[in-house]
Amino acid sequence: MCLLVLAVNAHPDYKLIVAGNRDEYYDRPAARAAFWEEAPHLLAGKDLRHNGTWFGVTRQGRIGAVTSYRDPASFRAQAPTRGELITKFLLGRQDPLDYLNELAPAAEKYNGFNLIAGVKDRLYWYSNSGGQIRLLEPGIHGLSNKLLDTPWPKTVRARVALGRLISKEKYPSPGKLFQILQDRTPVDDRQLPHTGVPLEWERLLSSIFIESPTYGTRSSTLLYLGQDDRISFHENTFDKKPNPVSSVKFDFQITHT
Repeated sequence: MCLLVLAVNAHPDYKLIVAGNRDEYYDRPAARAAFWEEAPHLLAGKDLRHNGTWFGVTRQGRIGAVTSYRDPASFRAQAPTRGELITKFLLGRQDPLDYLNELAPAAEKYNGFNLIAGVKDRLYWYSNSGGQIRLLEPGIHGLSNKLLDTPWPKTVRARVALGRLISKEKYPSPGKLFQILQDRTPVDDRQLPHTGVPLEWERLLSSIFIESPTYGTRSSTLLYLGQDDRISFHENTFDKKPNPVSSVKFDFQITHT
């Protein structure tokens, strides 16, 4: 993912609401969200280049997401894929805090990342680019390609929009959440972060939804986790066009086996 906003115990009917966009080059092959043939309890998209994922959930209520930490000066082409961080967690049985504590000593071998890992009642954040493992407290959180809750303009805009929506809506509809994720408003140059990429790229990456001839938002994903432990998962996928090329929805009850 490249943008995530999360409402953690911030709505009376939902333990968690997540809305996120995955941005990537259009020529990087990926499969839309589905239950994996080799792991039927795992619902996630799949990076077909390295077989990892960027966001997923299991029937047992394990939840994971990863974003890159933008620091082109330290990028290593031969580093292992960050997508495996999510699949290892989701396919395992380890407590999320134990998983992150075990990961931390070896995390420097990966390019910069932010990792969200948890179960239905506890979500944690960890980055190998700074910061200790942190339990996500109740409230609205935002994550892009810096650290958790870094006030980049697009992250702030998405957090405010999500907070406003859930404060007014008993059922924050997928249509209204997707509308937040489709915001193409660019940021004024004076508000742009300085992350080491050229100015043209800072401008391109500043909007919530990204469009360009070669790189852009490839998928928008929503997850609702109800107080009754029922999951509702929605995803729209894109390919160089303003409208989704496919949409999928999954609903299931968390099992405790």
